[in-house]
Amino acid sequence: MRAVVQDRYGSDPDAVLAVAEVARPAIGADDVLVRVAAAGVDMGTWHCMTGMPYAMRLTGFGLRSPSALNPGRGLAGTVEAVGSSVSSLSPGDEVYGSGDGSFAEYASVPADQLARKPWNLTFVQSAAVPISGATALQALRKAGTQPGQRVLVIGASGGVGSFAVQIAKAMGAVVTGVCSTPKVDFVEALGADRVVDYLVEDVDDGSQEYDVIIDIGGSRRLPDLRRALDPRGTLVIVGGETGGRWLGGFDRSLRAVLISPFVGQTLGLLASTEEAASLDDLRGMIESGQVTPAIDRTFPMADVAGAVRHVEEGRPRGKVVITI
Repeated sequence: MRAVVQDRYGSDPDAVLAVAEVARPAIGADDVLVRVAAAGVDMGTWHCMTGMPYAMRLTGFGLRSPSALNPGRGLAGTVEAVGSSVSSLSPGDEVYGSGDGSFAEYASVPADQLARKPWNLTFVQSAAVPISGATALQALRKAGTQPGQRVLVIGASGGVGSFAVQIAKAMGAVVTGVCSTPKVDFVEALGADRVVDYLVEDVDDGSQEYDVIIDIGGSRRLPDLRRALDPRGTLVIVGGETGGRWLGGFDRSLRAVLISPFVGQTLGLLASTEEAASLDDLRGMIESGQVTPAIDRTFPMADVAGAVRHVEEGRPRGKVVITI
């Protein structure tokens, strides 16, 4: 089969990522072989490609070179074969989910990380959901989001943020999205009740407080975020993109966890999980029309380098997807 391959870390996707002929993956008893139609791209792809921050290499990604030879994770496609212990899916089923090596014609995926794809989405739209949509859903649930609460989504125009705005609205929240000037119209179209252009307005000046802050932007100081948070509010930090080589912003998340027990606010980080349960819940929201994946652009697998570069430069409105 054709697949993207990577045998070393590096910041130049043209130098690190290539398409080659490789063996089709084998499946275990609990796995599913998926014929991939499309695969999502996010900042996690860039981190896997570069091996940065360095701390991630200690968590199983490989110290000197990547342990996984393909940085893709989110996917949508058709079940080709199932392992002997799998009864929930059958060949021919259309699915979406996440697993190692999704930038390929076939991928071996644990059955418990797959769900039937929404009937009203294309494969391209479905591939945008598993990583970013599940992360947004889990972040809002971790925050205990309730109807009527004031929710601030920082980084509302990106992959996770575009889902967070819609899911928070589906939960009945009053949503404010933060983005840059060129993306204000896009975030308004997602359904945000209010949009703050951070190039014009300082959202953390203390003039307005929020019950829940979902911070996907990753660069604001913790004291500034707390100033925008209600005294009994909840902050959930999703990732961190401060550019630090060793922790890459994760130090801010650690400080939030350490401070939280000593203040009235609840401060924490999200460690998202890849699971079928979140995908099933998202499918309900999608099929009911409450959530629709926002696709910024698609790239062919041959131009995976262009797709990763587009995401890393912060250009997308919504998700970037590779077609296989």
